[in-house]
Parts: sequence; C-alpha cells; structure tokens
Amino acid sequence: MGTRILHYSDLENAYDRPERVGRLAGLLDRLRGANSMVVGTGDNTGPGVLSLVTDGRQSLDFFAAVRPDFETFGNHDFDYGLSATKEIVAGSPQTWVSANVLENGHSFASDAGVVPSAVHSVGEDCIGVVGVTDPATPSMTPQARDLDVTDPVSAVAEETGRLRERGIDHLVVMAHTGDIDRLARETAADAVLGGHVHEARIDEVDGTLIARPGANGRYVQELDLDAGTVTQHAVSEGPVNNTVAASLESRVAAAGLDETVATVDAAIERERHLRTRGECRLGNFVADAYRWATDADVALQNTGGLRRGPPLDGAVTVADLVGLVPFDQPVVVAELTGSELQTLAWQADGGVVDGMSTYWHAHVSGMSIAHDGERVAVSVDGRHVDPDETYTLATSDYLLGADHEFPVLTPDARVETGRTQYEVIVDYARERGIEPELEGRIDCRY
Repeated sequence: MGTRILHYSDLENAYDRPERVGRLAGLLDRLRGANSMVVGTGDNTGPGVLSLVTDGRQSLDFFAAVRPDFETFGNHDFDYGLSATKEIVAGSPQTWVSANVLENGHSFASDAGVVPSAVHSVGEDCIGVVGVTDPATPSMTPQARDLDVTDPVSAVAEETGRLRERGIDHLVVMAHTGDIDRLARETAADAVLGGHVHEARIDEVDGTLIARPGANGRYVQELDLDAGTVTQHAVSEGPVNNTVAASLESRVAAAGLDETVATVDAAIERERHLRTRGECRLGNFVADAYRWATDADVALQNTGGLRRGPPLDGAVTVADLVGLVPFDQPVVVAELTGSELQTLAWQADGGVVDGMSTYWHAHVSGMSIAHDGERVAVSVDGRHVDPDETYTLATSDYLLGADHEFPVLTPDARVETGRTQYEVIVDYARERGIEPELEGRIDCRY
C-alpha cells in the first residue's frame, strides 16, 4: 500500500450528534497507519449548536483524540471572532496551514503557529502541503471582514517553488473553496483535497486527483497517492471513540440543550434538495417565527442559512432548533418599498445574482412569489405589492451586510434589531408548536 491521506472536512453540526463524531474519531484511528497522514480542510470547528456555546472550542475534544497532522481554515472557522480562532489554533495538536489568509498584510495567526505550507514524511515519501481558503470568506463571514483572502491559485504557486526545493515527492493542496477544479488545472498539485461544498466528490481533473468528503462528518476519504485512487468510508461503520462521544454529550447536557421544547408528528425533512428547490416546510417554519417575533409585514430566511441535519421528528430539543440556524445573528426588521421587495424576490433565483442556476435562495412568510426566470410577481397578504408602498421585512442581520445574497438589502434599511435568530425560533416553537405546511408561497422554475 502506498502513501495514504485520510481526509475529513466540514464537520460543522456533526458535533451536535456526539456519537457521530465519536465514530469519526474511531474510524480515523482504525484506518491510520505508519504510512498515512490525517488532514482536515476547514469548517471543522463550526457552525453548530455546541460551537455557539463554546465559540468552537468543542472541536478541541476531537482534535485532542485524533491528533490530525494538518488543518486549514474554512469560512466558518472565523464565526466566533479572530481571537477565538487563534486560541483554537494554539490549543490544537495539528499544524494549521494557510497560504492566502492575511491580517494587516501579514499571514494570519503566524504567531500561533500557522504556516503557509509544510513538508511531512509519510513512509518513504516526502509530502508537501499547502492550505488555501475561499476568497469570498470576508463577505460570507462578518467576523472575518478584517481579513484579506487572496487568490488561491497564486498562493499555491508561490509556495510550490519552496516546497519543490525541499525535494517533495507529492504536492497536496488543502482547499476550502468551491472552485477546486481551477486549482487542479492551474497548479502543480498531485491532489486537491476540497472542503466548503457539502456534496462528496471523487474525480480527476487534468491528471490531478480531486477528493471532497462532503459535510457533517458522514464520510472519510482515503487517498492512495502512489496508486492515484480514493476510497470513501462511511463514518457510520466506524467504531465509537467513547472518550470523544462522552465529552461532547456532557457539553450538550451542561448547556441545557437537551431540553424538549415541542413535538412533531409529521417529520420535517432538512435535506438540500428540499431547501434549494422552492418552498419547504422547514423554511416556512423559520420565516414564520421571524414574522411572529417582530410583527413585520413579511419575513425572509435565506436558504444557505438553513443547515442540513436529521429531520425534526417526535420530541424536538433546544439543540435541534438552534441547529437549524446556528449563527449568532439577530433578527432585524428592515423597511423596503414594494419595488425593492420585488427586486428581492427577483434576486431569490440563484441564476440572477451568483450564477447558481439550480438554487432557490428564499423562504418567506406573509408573502408569495411567482418567479419563472424571466418575470417575477409578489403578493403580500394576497394583494400585489404596490411599488411605492413601504413594507417591513424581518430577516437575519447577516443579509443586510452580505453582498453575495440579496444585494438589494443594505444596512441602511434596518429600523429595528431583535433577539438572536435561534432564540426567536425556540420561543416560537414553545408558544405555537411546530406544525408548518406547504401553502403555495413559492412558485419557481425549480
């Protein structure tokens, strides 16, 4: 067997299911050997319920048990502020590798041990690794706005020469970015290990091996660099590392996250294909909670903010509800004209703003949208919007500062700031229960 890399990524809310992370740790321990190294490609500290409670430090339970060799940053690894990120770097056993994240013109957290590239001996091979992060991170993550994230291809090219001088046998790029194909085509990498995109992928682009295990701790990918092969292992088949599972379970109980809030008779699914194709029960529930809490005319929940996870079914706990939108963002009320509301509905189609032509971005309450890709119609309380009338919209404060989703929303539109999103959702479930239905709120081409 040749030189092997064991790759995990985007653990995110897997920490909220302690047994899964325990099995992930157990599987990595079972697969590991003298001729292997273990790496993570970002978003392995959050987001999730436990990460909100601990500012991402619950990940240290996993890192301490697994002792990975290398890790790079994902956009959500900055969710709790740069100081928290640096503390996790300093407190974790692995080497953090980041070639394109800068703070004040210098490499981020170099004083905590972050390096742009590294060399690692595995068996008889010398492996060079470079870590890069998606350039859109400062716009996606409010706490990362003071960072400068440069072009990943240029960053890898700059490090490649240094690594080649050290006599490496293989070059591996750890990339928490959507465009891993470009890295495969335009760098000298032998393998690109991808994060950020939540669907698993095994591929080859221009002779470069591509491996992406997907999100939430479902898979570990095993790369054999000499053979040029990738084997995908289901975490559910791994043995449980009881130390890791017990530690995370105790965190859940200590935070009161296991309290039952409501019950659900008909399971509410959270899979991507439901969230991104138009109206879904989950989106209706969350948007209804925002409008209920603020008494706004209408409400909006962005699809990307709804996190994947097991269905809401039977007894629903605080942790289950916080996990729907596990971000420390308040619900705000914005004022929009009817014309701006129509623009917002137009921008809900993924093909309009960001080229995601099979992705629907909006879940709404108090309004309906008909969008066929060429025309859009919006109604509020059953009446077509008046372009000159003013409407109030409840949504996440995040959307007022993000330029990659709903650019019609700006900070100037804010007229009221309420409580944190997940607090609103928990209170709504306590008072009103959880009984969302499909009501024809969205009619789109998906």
